[in-house]
Amino acid sequence: MSFLTKAFGFDPKQHKVRTEIVAGITTFLTMAYILAVNPGIFSALQGMPQGSVFTATALAAIIGTMVMAFYAKKPFGLAPGMGLNAFFVFTVCLTMGYSWQFALTAVLIEGIIFIILTVTKVRSWLVNAIPGTLKKAIGAGIGLFIAFIGLQSAGIIVNSDATLVTLGDITHGKALLGLIGLAITAGLVMAKVRGGMLIGILATAALGLIIKDPETGAAITTLPSAVISLPDSVSPIFCQFEWSQVFTLDMLVVVFTFLFIDMFDTMGTLIGVCQGTELGEKENIEGLDKMFMADAVATVAGACLGTSTTTTYVESASGVGAGGRTGLTAFSIACCFILAMFFSPIFLAIPGAATAPALVIVGVMMMHSIKVIHWEDYAKSIPAFLTIILMPLAYSISDGILIGVIAYVVTHAISGKFKDISVTMWILAVLFVLRYIFI
Repeated sequence: MSFLTKAFGFDPKQHKVRTEIVAGITTFLTMAYILAVNPGIFSALQGMPQGSVFTATALAAIIGTMVMAFYAKKPFGLAPGMGLNAFFVFTVCLTMGYSWQFALTAVLIEGIIFIILTVTKVRSWLVNAIPGTLKKAIGAGIGLFIAFIGLQSAGIIVNSDATLVTLGDITHGKALLGLIGLAITAGLVMAKVRGGMLIGILATAALGLIIKDPETGAAITTLPSAVISLPDSVSPIFCQFEWSQVFTLDMLVVVFTFLFIDMFDTMGTLIGVCQGTELGEKENIEGLDKMFMADAVATVAGACLGTSTTTTYVESASGVGAGGRTGLTAFSIACCFILAMFFSPIFLAIPGAATAPALVIVGVMMMHSIKVIHWEDYAKSIPAFLTIILMPLAYSISDGILIGVIAYVVTHAISGKFKDISVTMWILAVLFVLRYIFI
C-alpha cells in the first residue's frame, strides 16, 4: 500500500484497489473506440498507414495516461482527441492543402507551447478565473454532451436532413441493443452494484451476439477472426516534421487553432468531470497544473509518434462515476491500452452500442451540478444555460465555454453588475470574440 500511496496518491482508508482497477477498465472501454476511429480518419491521407496510426494512437494514449497516473496521480485517460484529428486531416491537409508532416509540426509546436503555459501556470490561471456558476454549467453541459455521444453511437439518435437530429429505429439493431443495455446498466447502478457500468458494458456486448443489424443481417457484436496480433511499426510516421514553413502565417493560424481547441476542451473536461466529487470540491481544483502537464507532454509525444493532438478524454467521467479517484485508475487505463496493442481484435469487437449506456448514465450523474445555479438571476443563468446547451448542440466543449464566457460578460454588463466581472473575464471575452471573427 505504501507503494500505491507514493506512486498514485492512493489512500487505503478512502480508496479500494478493486474499485480503482474496475474504474480504469470502464474508462478504457468507453474511450477505446479511438483505436478504431483514428486510423480510419487518417486513412484519407496518403503516406500514413492505418496500422502505424493505430500503434501511434495507442502509444500516445499510454504515454499520456502514464504521466497522468504517476505525475498528476489523477484518474483520467488521455488519447488523440476527436475533433482535433478531424481538423488535422480534413481542414489542414485536405482543405488548406498542406502535408501531414506540416500538420504534425503544428501539433508539436502546440504541445511545446502548452508545456510553457503550464510551467508558467497560465493555464491554471485561466481555469481559476472562470466564475463558479460557469464551472457548474460546464459540468452539466459535458454530461449532456457525452450522453449525446452515447445515444449517437448506439443509433438511438440519428442524423436528419429536416431536423438535424431525430430518433432512430429503436425497435431493431444497435438502437434496440443500446436501450436494453441502458436498462441493464441503470438497474445495476440503482442497485449500487460495484462495477455496475462495466458489467453493463460486457452484458450488452454479449447480447450483441444475438441481436442482428437489420441492414446486414449480421450480429451487432462479431467475434474476432484472430485473438492476438503484433502492433505495426510507427517508423513511416515517426518524427516526420516539416520545418520549412514554421514561420508562415498559415502555421501560426493552425498552431493557434490546435492550441485553442485543446486548451478549452481539456479545461472543460477537467472541471466538468471533477465537479461533484472530492476531486473538485474546492473552488480551485487541486493538482490542476500537473494534470495540464500530462496533457501537454502527451501532445508532444503524440506528435513525435505521428498522430494528432492528444488530450484528456471526457469519457474519463465513466471511470470517475465508477469510483475511480487516484492515479491507479489512470494506470489501469494505460495497461488496457498496452493490452489493446496486442489484443486489438478482441477489444475492438465491443460495439459502440455496448458502451453507450455507460455514457448516458454518466451524463445523468453529471447533471446534479445545475441545482446550485441561481436560475432566478438571469445575468448568471443565461450564460450558464448557453454553456450547457451549446456543448451538445455545437458538438464542442470549447465552444460551450467560449460562448458562456462571452455571454457572462455581456449579461453582467447590461445589468450593470460590473463589479462581478473580473479583469480576466473581460480579457477572455474580448479574445473569444476576436477568435470567432478571425478564425
